[in-house]
Amino acid sequence: QVQLVESGGGLVQAGGSLRLSCAASGSNFRINAMGWYRQAPGKQRESVASIAVGSRTVYADSVKGRFTISRDNAKNTVYLQMNSLKPEDTGVYYCNADITYYNRGGFTENYWGQGTQVTVSS
Repeated sequence: QVQLVESGGGLVQAGGSLRLSCAASGSNFRINAMGWYRQAPGKQRESVASIAVGSRTVYADSVKGRFTISRDNAKNTVYLQMNSLKPEDTGVYYCNADITYYNRGGFTENYWGQGTQVTVSS
């Protein structure tokens, strides 16, 4: 069983930066694609950024040029560097990962982290 734990959220002024981390713990697994989602107050959860094993990245238009997703495969960790933050970036950020288990015949499951709050003040 794998657990995803996010960290790095907090309160920041507009124009500031935050770096989110998501670490996967467990055994006998490899992480395929990983990504970050967010849910703003009163809105549906949306994809922010994703990264494949080979580090191909996809970003939501609203964060292109400001956010950078990266991963450390050895540490089973994905990061989201958020620069030039705007109030509209406020929300709960969730880590998501597709995980394949070596000891389960290649069985793949999707996991969500518990979320970390990001609040950007005007």
